[in-house]
Formats: sequence, C-alpha cells, structure tokens
Amino acid sequence: MTTAVLTDHERIAVQAYLRLLHTVRAGFDAGDGLDGPPRPPVIPPSVLAEAEQALRAAGLRGNEEAFFRLLRDWCPRP
Repeated sequence: MTTAVLTDHERIAVQAYLRLLHTVRAGFDAGDGLDGPPRPPVIPPSVLAEAEQALRAAGLRGNEEAFFRLLRDWCPRP
C-alpha cells in the first residue's frame, strides 16, 4: 500500500474536496423528492470557493490529474 505524505496545503485541498463531494451528494439526496421531478442540487457558493482556494494554495488549480493522483495515493481503494 502506497502512503503519501501531504503538505499542509495538499491536506487542506483534499479536505475541501471531500467537503464539496459530501455537499454535492447531500444535495442530490435532498433532490430525490416524491412530490415531483428531481430537483438539481444546490451547492453553497462558499463550499465551491473553499475548494477552489484550497486547490490554488496547493498549486493544484487547473491540474486535476495531479490532484486526483494525490488523492488516490493518499486514500487508495481497497
């Protein structure tokens, strides 16, 4: 199992991404109402801004390939 040691900025970027992911999932779950067609999820702009700022600070903004490689190395699938 590969273990990556993250810098503070990388760790913050991963945490912000996970918060964004959980927020999006919760938004989709809330949109599954029985009263009509599914509603699109509402994502607070602050959550998106936090993720964007964290990626920028880690030097990963616009480099999704490097970010997801970092994420896979840090938290590999079983």
